[in-house]
Amino acid sequence: MSAVASWPVVLSHGPVTLRPWRLTDRGAWDEIRRRNASWTGPWDSTRPHDSPEPPLTFAGMVRQFNRRARHGGMLPFAVDYRGPGERRGVLAGQLTISGITHGSAGWAQAGYWVDQRWAGRGIIPVALALASDYCFFTLRLHRMEVAIRPENARSLRVVEKLGFRYEGVRQRYMHVDGDWRDHAMFALHVEEVGPGLLARLEDQP
Repeated sequence: MSAVASWPVVLSHGPVTLRPWRLTDRGAWDEIRRRNASWTGPWDSTRPHDSPEPPLTFAGMVRQFNRRARHGGMLPFAVDYRGPGERRGVLAGQLTISGITHGSAGWAQAGYWVDQRWAGRGIIPVALALASDYCFFTLRLHRMEVAIRPENARSLRVVEKLGFRYEGVRQRYMHVDGDWRDHAMFALHVEEVGPGLLARLEDQP
């Protein structure tokens, strides 16, 4: 398999599909983000007040994400979920693989959120497993990291379910919810995942 990302990438397993963002997602994005403001707000990344970067519109975000993805620096996925009996999936969340680095580092970092409407259905564990397996076995990366605020119990359950290894706390690691916040760091190396995280997930009772 090639170690060079070819964007766009679509990954699917059962009712979960990871796909690139589209400009036509704006209506669904606005509705989900408005409805989930209190659900995702405490965990959303923000920018310091003195950041030189202007705020992004949704269209600007999509264009920037796709440009970075075409250059191999990230995998910005919309997460679609097809409910029981449904013929088509709906936008249910986001999973972004960022900081993709090849060479002597061989690592990347994952971040994610899910619409509260679909929480508890195992969507994000499947999404993270799909994306991590792609990074390990197609991009030939060595390490996947996930940074989580220690108070975010739901997100912690995702990495625990997939067997990510706790590596400690990085103080004031990322600007989240208006301030620099400590994050617990979790990681896996390709040597630790055997046939892959999706297989590990499916083996669970």
